[in-house]
Formats: sequence, C-alpha cells, structure tokens
Amino acid sequence: MKFSRVVFCDFDGTITTQDTFVTMVKKFAPEVSVQLLPMIFSRQITLKEGVRQTLESISTNYYPQIIEHTANQPIRPGLKDFLDFLNYVKTPCVIISGGLTDVVKALLERQQLINKIAGIYAGEVDQTGQYLRVYSSIESDTELVAKVKAMAKYPAIEKIAIGDSVTDINMALAADLVFARDRLTEYLDDEKKSYVQWQDFFDVRDYLASHWQIDF
Repeated sequence: MKFSRVVFCDFDGTITTQDTFVTMVKKFAPEVSVQLLPMIFSRQITLKEGVRQTLESISTNYYPQIIEHTANQPIRPGLKDFLDFLNYVKTPCVIISGGLTDVVKALLERQQLINKIAGIYAGEVDQTGQYLRVYSSIESDTELVAKVKAMAKYPAIEKIAIGDSVTDINMALAADLVFARDRLTEYLDDEKKSYVQWQDFFDVRDYLASHWQIDF
C-alpha cells in the first residue's frame, strides 16, 4: 500500500519536552553517560555503539523504574490536536525512537494517545540477564534503530519527519519535509538540508494545514 503522505516522528525530546533518553541514562547510568553522551552528540562514536554501551551498563532491576520515570515526563504542547488533525486528513503518524519501545508505549498509554499512532519502532530489551540487553528488528551498522529502514515500510508520495537530535539525522535526510528543533537544526545546517523550525505541535499542524491547503 502506498500512502499520499506519512508523518514520522521522533520520541525523546520531540514528543517529550526533555530528551528523556538523556535524563534517563544520567539518572540510571551517571558515570557511563558522562563519558559517552558527549561522544554520541559529537558523532565520535556511532549511535549503535553509544546507545548500546550506555543502556547495557544498567542493571535489569532498574527497568521498571526506567519505564515509570519516562511515563511521567511532560509532553510537548499540541500533540493530541496534531494527531487529531492527522486523523482528519487520513495521514498516518509513525513514531520512530532511538530509545525503547516499552518506554514509548508507557507514556502514550498514560496520555491515552496510543490508539492515534499508526506504528512504533524503537529498541527492545532483553531482561533475562543481570544487565539490560538491547536490540531491534531494524538495526544497521551504525544505528540500533535505523529510522530509514522503518520509513521504508511506509511507501509514500510525501514523507514528513519531525525531530530534535542526533538520532534523527538520517530520518531527516530521507524525508521530503523536515520539522527540526534543538540540536537537529545544527546537524542539518552542516548537511545543507532544509527544514522548518518548530516549537510545539501546534506549529507543525498549522504549517501542514497551510502546506496541504486544508481547512479544519
């Protein structure tokens, strides 16, 4: 099935007001995060290396606390209205997170928004050992969650990406229209990729309504 348009949205720092992956690893893996987070953001190591090393330093016993910690994070204003708008114009919204599926689902369920999402792609967790083990069905050589692989599952005439940071670079480069904020704007400036700056989901909704010439 080919769609007219599909929206691909990041989670940490995009749907949530803070980068919840960063706050989570600072809380549950403080020593490792001090070492690895700057290397991830400066792209000295791959996302796959950085995310895996960070998460796999965390005891399995902390996993319920990790999910609860993120499920209580505030979300960026306008998300429900934006998702309702996409439903009105019959455009799927797919969440692709460089973080963890359980975390994404926990927050969306608490916000009663999960039924408005067409798909979720993120990392999975094996809790059978002493420490967390992470994997995904769409790994690449450099990414634990290769967002472009998820995008390829939704052929569309127009692909829209919404993101904020280093995990969203490849997704943005593969999109026809990009909404970028925070660190992602700097990365895309370096890549000479155009984007629309945004602050909340009302901005994204209103831009798309004008772009698609839709009254709602």
